[in-house]
Amino acid sequence: MTLPESIQVFERGWLSSNNVLLVDDACAALVDTGYASHAPQTFALVQAALGERPLDLIVNTHLHSDHCGGNAMLQSAWPCRTAIPAPEADAVRNWDEARLPYRATGQTCERFSFTETLTAGARLTLGALDWELLGAPGHDPHSLMLYCARERALISADALWENGFGVIFPELEGESGFAEQQAVLEVIAKLDIHTVIPGHGAPFTNVELALERAFSRVA
Repeated sequence: MTLPESIQVFERGWLSSNNVLLVDDACAALVDTGYASHAPQTFALVQAALGERPLDLIVNTHLHSDHCGGNAMLQSAWPCRTAIPAPEADAVRNWDEARLPYRATGQTCERFSFTETLTAGARLTLGALDWELLGAPGHDPHSLMLYCARERALISADALWENGFGVIFPELEGESGFAEQQAVLEVIAKLDIHTVIPGHGAPFTNVELALERAFSRVA
């Protein structure tokens, strides 16, 4: 599969999420940073890819520990900006463990900071490409996806995998999430997509089949 030269995907094993490195002249950005216990490997992968160049920006699609567990180590290595979904700002600023999901799931996430927030409908330039942020509630009520119309590419996080999507936690969020997941899949189905870069598993192009499986799972 051919991706634009400015995009490099580090496909990770369970439990870490994939990391998506997008580099252009202005910014070296990493979308999602993997699980905490794998943070040294995440750092090594990014450092090997960037060489002497620093990481400028971390973008978190959502704040489950397998997507942001490497934040703290990367922030200690480089003075990088960090962007998180806007509704999570107060919980991260105060490191409110009652609102953050780590204690409830028995997972680890070293405390990290952020410099900016992300909202659905906003746009980012990453890897010399224009990306639109799309809301993706369901697996996580505050999750976001990134869509590049020019390249017909979707960084889907856990909203769509090749064989389903991220587990839904009604006990944690206090709401079902299933109707939201259905709605997100319907949004994805209306987009012109050639390549999906999922939060877990290899990038794929058979989007129609993946959606069919995901809709079936919701049902």
